[in-house]
Amino acid sequence: MTNDSLYLKSNARRILELGKLAPDTFKAFIAFDQVALADGLIPKKTKELIAVAIAHVTGCPYCIEAHVSAAKKLEASKEEILEAVMVATALKAGSALAHGLNGLNAFTETKDDEMYKKSNMLRFKELSELDPDSFKAFNKFDMEAMKPGLIGRKDKELIAIAVAHVTGCAYCIEIHTKKAKQLDVSLEEITEAIFVATALKAGSALAHSVNALNAFEG
Repeated sequence: MTNDSLYLKSNARRILELGKLAPDTFKAFIAFDQVALADGLIPKKTKELIAVAIAHVTGCPYCIEAHVSAAKKLEASKEEILEAVMVATALKAGSALAHGLNGLNAFTETKDDEMYKKSNMLRFKELSELDPDSFKAFNKFDMEAMKPGLIGRKDKELIAIAVAHVTGCAYCIEIHTKKAKQLDVSLEEITEAIFVATALKAGSALAHSVNALNAFEG
């Protein structure tokens, strides 16, 4: 062990120090996080799988450690966890691809002041023509990641919606919310998934505070 390491499992214990440095805010976040991850219309196990997926998108090793452990305690299998990670992978890559639509608009120097429009998605065909092999390979991976497995299609769409809110991809939110609705997912369930995403995105920032504490004292 050297002082050169920026990430240690033991560092996570320092999060409790925030309770002394900003007690009211820390207490309010913990209360919110507990409610967001509690059993609801979406069961706690599924919420933890959503959390695992999002933690891989935020790239927070502390969150990955915490939520994989929590999911395992709820009897999520290694295979289910990997399926959730693959959905996250597809959505993070899909967000980059979807923003290629904005790239096309920028390249063609469109005068339109609206940067996100549903009609932009018609330009996916152009992306498929510009690099057909890569486009086809991505679509195949995306379909594999989203098809029902140990995690059902409905829950995979909830994971996708949650991740899309973390990547901030308007196109992905549009596509996966509509797909979830077609699977009879309720607006209440979608909202619960969004709050898990909110808790995890905020939680990633909170968890990385241990790095700030270490840096401040270093």
